[in-house]
Amino acid sequence: MLISSTAWYSRFAKSSAHFCGRPRVFVLALLVILIWLVTGPLFQFSDTWQLVINTGTTIVTFLMVFFDSEYAEPRY
Repeated sequence: MLISSTAWYSRFAKSSAHFCGRPRVFVLALLVILIWLVTGPLFQFSDTWQLVINTGTTIVTFLMVFFDSEYAEPRY
């Protein structure tokens, strides 16, 4: 059972990392940031407005570190 769940995670991490490395995903990330910047005056640059981008980028960074660590060389 442990082997199949490890294999599932490896496949998931590999396909997610491959998907997130595409130019379209990068452009999408830039568009999200641009939309966030443009909406700043609408929300009067509030704490909640800042919290939205902070939370989103923290979650994405956290997940990308684990996807990347799946393929990192072992460090001894």
